[in-house]
Amino acid sequence: MTVPPDDCLARNEWICGEYLSTRRQILLDAVVQHLQLTGLSILIALVVAVPLAVLARRWGWAAGPVLALTTVLYTIPSLAMFSLLLPVYGLSASLVVAGLVLYSLTLLVRNILAGLRAVPEDTRQAARGMGYGPIRLLLTVELPLALPAAMAGLRIATVSAVSLVTIGAIVGFGGLGNLIYTGMNTYFKAQVLTASVLCVAIAIAADVLLLGVQRVLTPWERARAVRS
Repeated sequence: MTVPPDDCLARNEWICGEYLSTRRQILLDAVVQHLQLTGLSILIALVVAVPLAVLARRWGWAAGPVLALTTVLYTIPSLAMFSLLLPVYGLSASLVVAGLVLYSLTLLVRNILAGLRAVPEDTRQAARGMGYGPIRLLLTVELPLALPAAMAGLRIATVSAVSLVTIGAIVGFGGLGNLIYTGMNTYFKAQVLTASVLCVAIAIAADVLLLGVQRVLTPWERARAVRS
């Protein structure tokens, strides 16, 4: 009778502390890459989305084309998107970042624009009456009041990006997705489960962090909730 191995790695169990202790650096490197790809893509998407939303708010005729274009980009399957971007970026981390930026634009532009449109016209008129120019009005009145809607879009886009980073494993830059992909190919249970759980943990942590930032940046919303 064959005696089963006493090592959970040898038994290929789903939950295995030995995997965590022996692959600590591999997991850390994957988490760091995952965070870098997610953070950079969301930052670039924000830099692009805010001007697009502002222009769409200023020029009403531009809102339709901008929303239509970003929506079409969001409907492109991830593998097809990476294939379309491959001739430009090659097999690199930039390919993954570019794809995530395009996917994030839909959520960010739509929510920022909704927030800007929700700013009461009376508030704008009052600010103009106090001598606010277009730039000052945008920075000190419109964008702060649009923050709740904008942050809602940012939270959704960030959680979505955390998930989509894993698709980058097909080009070797998928953060924890690399471990999930190789683990599935070799049926390495502990690796698949650990990397998947870490992805979920990153998404939850990012959402909670952004929710905290939103509460700090919008104290009037807290005051309104208390009065209610």
